[in-house]
Amino acid sequence: MSCCDLAAAGQLGKTGIMASDCEPALNQAEGRNPTLERYLGALREAKNDSEQFAALLLVTKAVKAGDIDAKTRRRIFDAVGFTFPNRLLTTKEAPDGCPDHVLRALGVALLACFCSDPELAAHTQVLNKIPILSTFLTARGDPDDAARRSMIDDTYQCLTAVAGTPRGPRHLIAGGTVSALCQAYLGHGYGFDQALALLVGLLAAAETQCWKEAEPDLLAVLRGLSEDFQKAEDASKFELCQLLPLFLPPTTVPSECLRDLQAGLARILGSKLSSWQRNPALKLAARLAHACGSDWIPAGSSGSKFLALLVNLACVEVRLALEESGTEVKEDVVTACYALMELGIQECTRCEQSLLKEPQKVQLVSIMKEAIGAVIHYLLQVGPEKQKEPFVFASVRILGAWLAEETSSLRKEVCQLLPFLVRYAKTLYEEAEEANDLSQQVATLAISPTTPGSTWPGDALRLLLPGWCHLTVEDGPREILIKEGAPSLLCKYFLQQWELTSPGHDTSVLPDSVEIGLQTCCHIFLNLVVTAPGLIKRDACFTSLMNTLMTSLPALVQQQGRLLLAANVATLGLLMARLLSTSPALQGTPASRGFFAAAILFLSQSHVARATPGSDQAVLALSPDYEGIWADLQELWFLGMQAFTGCVPLLPWLAPAALRSRWPQELLQLLGSVSPNSVKPEMVAAYQGVLVELARANRLCREAMRLQAGEETASHYRMAALEQCLSEP
Repeated sequence: MSCCDLAAAGQLGKTGIMASDCEPALNQAEGRNPTLERYLGALREAKNDSEQFAALLLVTKAVKAGDIDAKTRRRIFDAVGFTFPNRLLTTKEAPDGCPDHVLRALGVALLACFCSDPELAAHTQVLNKIPILSTFLTARGDPDDAARRSMIDDTYQCLTAVAGTPRGPRHLIAGGTVSALCQAYLGHGYGFDQALALLVGLLAAAETQCWKEAEPDLLAVLRGLSEDFQKAEDASKFELCQLLPLFLPPTTVPSECLRDLQAGLARILGSKLSSWQRNPALKLAARLAHACGSDWIPAGSSGSKFLALLVNLACVEVRLALEESGTEVKEDVVTACYALMELGIQECTRCEQSLLKEPQKVQLVSIMKEAIGAVIHYLLQVGPEKQKEPFVFASVRILGAWLAEETSSLRKEVCQLLPFLVRYAKTLYEEAEEANDLSQQVATLAISPTTPGSTWPGDALRLLLPGWCHLTVEDGPREILIKEGAPSLLCKYFLQQWELTSPGHDTSVLPDSVEIGLQTCCHIFLNLVVTAPGLIKRDACFTSLMNTLMTSLPALVQQQGRLLLAANVATLGLLMARLLSTSPALQGTPASRGFFAAAILFLSQSHVARATPGSDQAVLALSPDYEGIWADLQELWFLGMQAFTGCVPLLPWLAPAALRSRWPQELLQLLGSVSPNSVKPEMVAAYQGVLVELARANRLCREAMRLQAGEETASHYRMAALEQCLSEP
């Protein structure tokens, strides 16, 4: 018996209750336990703090002697309440010969008893003890002290119970528990395994908040786990495979951790394994691929072999799971394999600094083609009842990644699947629209393909856009897409996505993929304008699209950093205007005039005269805003110039409007101020096309051009058509 027990026994001696009476378990028989009843009676009759303390000690020992039911636990709480545990946790006046930590242990033991009741575990009197309890996890003391070990166990019991309540994780994080758990684990003292288990639970419940509150400590744990993983030679490495994904930060993973994780995975996956050993390793590799791309894989021969091994294993797993109908699919494992295949697709299509050599790329593309065939086979079996399942979305995602780069292979199978893909994308879009949840679709774009717990499947259309862009160039797939109503769906999608980027919405929270998606939609529409002009003229959805383009471009061309999107909108609008020139909306309305003024602004500001050292004559050069993105922009610019030229004879009001903007005059002035040798032939042809059509369409334009030395400029640049046009009355 400890010194504290002796003191308590002395206080209760005259009541006839001895410390030895605390030994029997509570659940001896049905009904109330007589020993506990005597202890509770003594507690009620206590006349001073010493007697209360003694009675509480015996009640606590009785509680710890065995399991108690809910009714007994509630009776103890009714008798004790939170007042006594509070005093025990904070008092500094212990009985003579009784260490302070024994009092705290007594208070924690009572709280642990109470926390077995979920209602009490969520009580504010428990929640406000979280900071105190957290300090006990890292307090120094004799590691062999039984009372201290008991207090640590009870502390973990309290914190675990709180974590199991609806708002418990938030309170634990705010109370500093995450840092305390990290330090307790890293210290490898008594109970460190419990610290790790509770950390895992908190990260699973509130990952973002945990990292926000305790990033340095969590990174320290990650370093320790990664080092253990790299060194492990026993079965613990497979257990670490399951834990480590939870400890990967939302920001940059430390380089030393990446080295350890890659080395550990290389040893595991390079061995002959059973599925229960291999699958956690594939899932860890998938999380690393999602977080870091290929940056965690070293360059050189070892890295390329490791990446090839990863993709090979992933493709084999996908084929085994999906090729045989009726086979139970381990969706979490296959989804992880999809992420590794996506990494393989990215590396196989990377031209510079790829980890893979060309023969490896050829081999992997062939292997991935077979796996994609299995994905298509699976999706063809999917019925309407499964369309909202996350795994179906993950399967569409990897197919979209493949089609974005490769549409020539599996052409027959892809065409067979296209009707399903259109219906699937339409179903998800319409359900989200009906639920007014389209912004949530955008938010889910950032979700990892291996993140557990995501319920909304997400924006399937955004994933399919690049592949559909390629397919609309080909006659067969384009006809299927048109037949299934894809153009109408794409118009609705474009208008909805455009609304998210319009004034009044917080565009700072939108991922870059939204703007990229808008650009890809424009590319698809451009393909349809060129290959299916009749569709543009007869489908009413394109009239709505044209109206949106006209009203949006004036503001868009003024916005910094959105020039590429403006180029897409301007060029698409100009090409559609040529087809819809008889529409009332294009007959000189304010919207149409605003659109063409903005289009002229985009086309006219691309080039400037730039002085060159040692020369009296300037050269034609790209303007600063255009220079950095001209590789992506130039095709749109030339197409836009051609489309504007085609609109001039169709819209009689356009030439006078262009004259008022002074574009033809300024264009001739620009050409006259630079060396003709600095203007490339394709630029000369584009400029001449616009100037000729404006001159032909309007007498005032011709006169203005003559006043700007148009004939002389035309002669210098050998613009025969313009020179002839200006020579006429």
